[in-house]
Amino acid sequence: MAAHRKPRRSFLGGHAARTAATLALASAATTTLFEGSGHAEPRPTTAQVKERVDRLYEDAGAATERYNGAKERADAARAAFDRLRDEAARRTQRLNDARDSLGAMAAAQYRTGGLDPAVRLALTSDPDQYLERAALAEKAGDRQTAAISAVRRELGAIRQLRGESAQHLTELRRNETELRRQKAAVLGRLAEARTLLGRLTAEERARYEAAEAGSGSTTAVAHTGTGRADRSSTGDRDPATAPDARTAQAVSFARAQLGKPYVWGATGPSAYDCSGLTQAAWRAAGVSLPRTTYTQINAGRRVSRSELAPGDLIFFYSGISHVGLYIGGGQMIHAPRPGAPVRVAPIDEMPFAGATRVA
Repeated sequence: MAAHRKPRRSFLGGHAARTAATLALASAATTTLFEGSGHAEPRPTTAQVKERVDRLYEDAGAATERYNGAKERADAARAAFDRLRDEAARRTQRLNDARDSLGAMAAAQYRTGGLDPAVRLALTSDPDQYLERAALAEKAGDRQTAAISAVRRELGAIRQLRGESAQHLTELRRNETELRRQKAAVLGRLAEARTLLGRLTAEERARYEAAEAGSGSTTAVAHTGTGRADRSSTGDRDPATAPDARTAQAVSFARAQLGKPYVWGATGPSAYDCSGLTQAAWRAAGVSLPRTTYTQINAGRRVSRSELAPGDLIFFYSGISHVGLYIGGGQMIHAPRPGAPVRVAPIDEMPFAGATRVA
């Protein structure tokens, strides 16, 4: 005979059951909202993408200059460490030579029985031989004293060199850590910019490039198959005459780089970043500039915007993170950013921060 079972009662009854059903429906509605059209973020406009990408490139430029500064400091620390290491090696060789000399003297004393020179002289009956041996003993004593002094001197110098080397090695490692950090910052900003640009459609990308060209260079520059740059008439001549031959040489060098690519950390001759270009231009004119924007701004006499003359260095942004070479007529030659080659551009396209006259 089949067993009759009573139906199992629900743990939720009455008001509780109705509440659970309401929550389930709300949850389903919420899930649909976020998984459906409600979850989609509004697509940024081309102008918004350009604004964001420009900001990322500005951040990357600032990180590039910090990278350049850390690299300059690391290179200096490495050179100092190598110099001290070489000097320590030379001192160590001199120490070994002094020790060998002392060893030879000790061996000679052992062979003579270790007698004190005064005792050996006293046992000599020949007056002439006595005087000769006395002179020799005095010279030997002088040599031994000099050899001991040399050992002590080299030991002290080596200890000092090792201390200085340790300091430079610590500095080198600290700057190498900073190098890695700033490199990661640069690459991160550039990768984010590429990702944003990669989401644009072909039509949006065309509008972005048109907007970039409109707010950027006043000179169209492109490489030909021969590696030379094609320049418009605006870029082919100086808007103003350089005040002296050295400045003219710097401007001429910068103009010869038109069309070459921007590469962060590059100092030429095939690619440049902004401060690498200005450094190379003035180096061609026989003037040595420091490596970074925030050190180049102090490499000459500060001038106001109204005083600008060809050859002046013009700096931009509050962090002094970009620099160009003024050529007159409100224009400069600069290396803008990745994807934008060395070009002629108006100085008004970025916020002016200051200017320096090198020559």
